Amino acid sequence: ANGKHFSAGHDIGTPERDFDTYYDNVAALHWDHTDKSGADQRLARETEVYLGMCRRWREIPKPMIAAVHGACIAGGLMLAWVCDFIVASDDAFFSDPVARMGIPGVEYFAHAYVLGPRRAKEILFTGERFTAIQAEQWGMVNHVVERDGLAAKVDAICENIVAMPMQGLFLSKRAVNICEDQMGMRTAMDSVFGWHHFAHSANAESSGGDSLGGMDAKSMKASAGSTSNGR
Repeated sequence: ANGKHFSAGHDIGTPERDFDTYYDNVAALHWDHTDKSGADQRLARETEVYLGMCRRWREIPKPMIAAVHGACIAGGLMLAWVCDFIVASDDAFFSDPVARMGIPGVEYFAHAYVLGPRRAKEILFTGERFTAIQAEQWGMVNHVVERDGLAAKVDAICENIVAMPMQGLFLSKRAVNICEDQMGMRTAMDSVFGWHHFAHSANAESSGGDSLGGMDAKSMKASAGSTSNGR
């Protein structure tokens, strides 16, 4: 990403987001959400533009590398996690604070697989940020480099990758993805996606239609925890 940060997460401040633009894309997995309301709209929309889109990106045959600098929060994690490698600058930090909304993490729920179950619970239960160094120690990130050297490191990895035959790369990617799915990631993600939408609906029912539990971009930013000290 260009700019100060990799991604600040979902755009929760623009209610009309993707309603007028997304469905020019013919690769739809679900029915059009733009003429639906309530839970039907949320389920159709998030099936298509969150979970479904992330899965399509994960299955792209070409190797993908996420070069992460600055903030990588909530929805930003999904963008990074679908990539084959993650290279982070030493100023990068990560978090999934979505439990503050009463929701069990972001839609592409790979937490237990990319972090391990106990670290996944820690970042979800506390909402705390974790650093690039911690992410590398926990196995989520491949490399951590100085901010000024991020692009060069990614370019160097790419030079090694492109020397390999595309068939070998594609089949290797498929092989590792299949192993993750055989370990239960895809079915677990489907199950958690159901709980995610239960939480949206429960929030909306108890608060006059607000599916985010009373949180908005400003309150989420104000409640963001400091970076974990790695204890």
